[in-house]
Amino acid sequence: MTELQIWLMILGVAVVSMAPRILPVAFFSRREMPPLLKKWLSFVAPAVLGALTAVSVLAPAGKIELTGSNLYLWAFFPTLAVGLKSKNIFLTLLSGIVSMALIYHFIG
Repeated sequence: MTELQIWLMILGVAVVSMAPRILPVAFFSRREMPPLLKKWLSFVAPAVLGALTAVSVLAPAGKIELTGSNLYLWAFFPTLAVGLKSKNIFLTLLSGIVSMALIYHFIG
């Protein structure tokens, strides 16, 4: 590959990578979204976070593991309890980190 081809490749990859991020912002920044679309979009982030969390907790090694040896499952329950009780993301994250640290220290 020539130097020009390399630079064109870098530029092309940058455009293809950035276009899906910039175009929706540019399109919707000056338009008012319908209320139904706003409500629907408000569920996207929690749904994605829930799916990522479920995979991380239930299948840490790539396959579903619902046994007592799954340390992530043990840390999940106190974290979930704190999250449901406090509704505070900082306390929830802190309880998850502390739970995992204690589990690794005493069990793992």
